[in-house]
Amino acid sequence: MDITSSQVENIVRKILGEMDGGAAVKSAPSAKLPKTAKVAMLTSPKHIEVKEFEIPALRDDDILVKVEGCGVCGTDVHEWKGDPFGIIPVTLGHEGTGEIVALGKNIKTDTAGNPIKVGDKLVTSVISCGECYICRNHPANTNLCDKQGVFGLIPHNDAQPLTGWFSTHILIRGKGATYFVVNDLDLKERMLLELSCVCVHALKRANATGLINFNSKVLIQGLGPVGLVMLSVLRAAGVNHVIAIDGTPKRLEMAKKLGAKTVINFREATSLEERVRLVKAAANGVGADFAFQCTGAPAAAKDIYEYIRRGGGLCEMGFFVNNGEYNVNPHFAMCNKEITIVGSWDYSADDYPTTMAFLRQAREMKIPIKELITHSFPLDKLNEAMEVNVRQEGIKICYVAE
Repeated sequence: MDITSSQVENIVRKILGEMDGGAAVKSAPSAKLPKTAKVAMLTSPKHIEVKEFEIPALRDDDILVKVEGCGVCGTDVHEWKGDPFGIIPVTLGHEGTGEIVALGKNIKTDTAGNPIKVGDKLVTSVISCGECYICRNHPANTNLCDKQGVFGLIPHNDAQPLTGWFSTHILIRGKGATYFVVNDLDLKERMLLELSCVCVHALKRANATGLINFNSKVLIQGLGPVGLVMLSVLRAAGVNHVIAIDGTPKRLEMAKKLGAKTVINFREATSLEERVRLVKAAANGVGADFAFQCTGAPAAAKDIYEYIRRGGGLCEMGFFVNNGEYNVNPHFAMCNKEITIVGSWDYSADDYPTTMAFLRQAREMKIPIKELITHSFPLDKLNEAMEVNVRQEGIKICYVAE
């Protein structure tokens, strides 16, 4: 009987696996794993170039994922513009998803305890140190970990070059990594999951104030991807009266499609007094019960206190990077109105299952959240993707693998 070289290789692997108590790496049976992967690496400000690296040998606790797509986050754009985090060279992309093509033998379940196997669709969450005060004493708040990391914001390392989702493959490796199987979500939903998790966490923070209910008039300032997804989360949670403020007509139109009752164009209502009048007219004549500040723009953020009623609340979720300061008079803006203020930072891994439930609910309610994805680009066009984002020509920009 003739035996081919590939059959010999399979026999040897089987014998070695049995000697080791089982296969060290489970891989896709019908496809040979590639030896190399391509990454879109940010090598200097405003310059991403595609590079090719050997895929490292998989360890027992590794997961190799073939990337299918990844959202372009505002954080990616900030890093692309000027390296504020000081991590160049880096392969960006943290809103990614793909299909598992190889598993280390120790990987049996995802972070939520669900079975995991080759062929499953996967997303990643935060990487926590497990050692700082927060991780040890407040494990439900790992978003506040002193050394929190995320795949897609890890400086390049030749020994493990596949750390970002702007690539053909990503290698999930390292203590504290969290990941979830998401087989029941389609590609667009999966690319929106990380962004949605930011908003689900913000709603959790807002709900802690006790100021949001079915009767609430809730204001969203800023209708970029964060603001529009926040609107979708509120609608899925049963908030039926949302007031949305922005200056871009197509984003205001999208807000209406997502269920906003009132939209205000600040380029038409140019004075603060006029905008406050319009907000009060939509909110019982007194102002919003609660507001989410999503702009990240100090000049806009300082106005939001004027839109909130006495005894109302505010969730500040817009400043994920340092965009500067603004001045308000705390007597009038906070104390005299007794406003309850919470900040919202990122998310914890335990927010992911709730976010998956939100995406299923949005689908059931026919909230057209997937329409937020307006542009997609291949790996070698990510500089163009960043430029489109900066020019605000679309809403949600994504990398989609070819």
